[in-house]
Amino acid sequence: MIRAGIIGASGYGGGELVRILAAHPQVELTYLSSETYKGRDIGDALPNMRGFLCMECEGYAPDKAIERCDVLFFAQHNGWAMNEAARYLDAGLKIVDLGADFRLRDAEAYREWYKLEHTSPHLIEEAVYGLPELYREQIRDARLIANPGCYVTSTLLALAPVMKAYVIDPETIIIDAMSGFSGVGRSKFALQNHFPEVNESARAYGVASHRHTPEIEQELSVLAGAPVMVSFTPHVIPITRGILATVYGSIVGRGFSTKEFIQVYREFYNDSPFVQVMDEGEYPTTKSVAGSNYCRIAVKVDERTNRIVIISAIDNLIKGMSGQAVQNMNLMYGLDERTGIVLPGMYP
Repeated sequence: MIRAGIIGASGYGGGELVRILAAHPQVELTYLSSETYKGRDIGDALPNMRGFLCMECEGYAPDKAIERCDVLFFAQHNGWAMNEAARYLDAGLKIVDLGADFRLRDAEAYREWYKLEHTSPHLIEEAVYGLPELYREQIRDARLIANPGCYVTSTLLALAPVMKAYVIDPETIIIDAMSGFSGVGRSKFALQNHFPEVNESARAYGVASHRHTPEIEQELSVLAGAPVMVSFTPHVIPITRGILATVYGSIVGRGFSTKEFIQVYREFYNDSPFVQVMDEGEYPTTKSVAGSNYCRIAVKVDERTNRIVIISAIDNLIKGMSGQAVQNMNLMYGLDERTGIVLPGMYP
């Protein structure tokens, strides 16, 4: 059995890790850390776990984590992992970091976008970007995984096949993405996040400045083999969970059909069990993937403008966060990547 610990177990991402790993057939949860709920049962923090898992939340104690765990999941704020990861790697543990500290390959870019000086730049070089559909083989041999951002996951899965095939103009990419409010996190109590402010409303934020932008551009540049810049606008909408990303790009050349692009996508994701490419005329919804680790993708050629429209839907807390983290752990330990996370979405 894999002995797993979660640091930050009472947040939305950490809570979903608890739910998934508690039912994982190859995992034993051995350490749950939560400063907010230390000394209390995990069911107090996560009411859905009452009667399913009886386990005490503890304060952060590195010695205990090292003694009890083989792998640690960091579900902490940005800037935390870069100060703590080295001690666990030196002790022989594996790490999956759900934060942003190791996603960007350039420490200067991290400083620019996150306004923090990176304290472990040497670990940036070692960290493997944890999107299995693109980096599966590297993940198998990794000991430090940088779990991707939720917006980035939905966007990269939408664009990877056409970027790799060089059939869209990278200078024309526009990304509009909508997220449920669980993406804000459990401890963000600003006025704009209160129910009366959110309900029956939608708003853009981080316009031309969202921190996921350099992460998107970094990975698209790898796919394209040249620097790529995109226009990315995120929005929050009054649903609890889910991301719907709509991506636009000009097609290189003319005469391509929707059916041809669907075939390109199905061939690209032939060995990726959590990506489902929809039939022509079908479009994904956030409801259909909520609670699951699946990404559903639809493509449509706009013949009038010679653009491709790509729509992807994920659950921001599962494929965009905790489910993907477990998918990465499975690969790191030589398991089938689907182990413990093959669940249909919750409907309705």
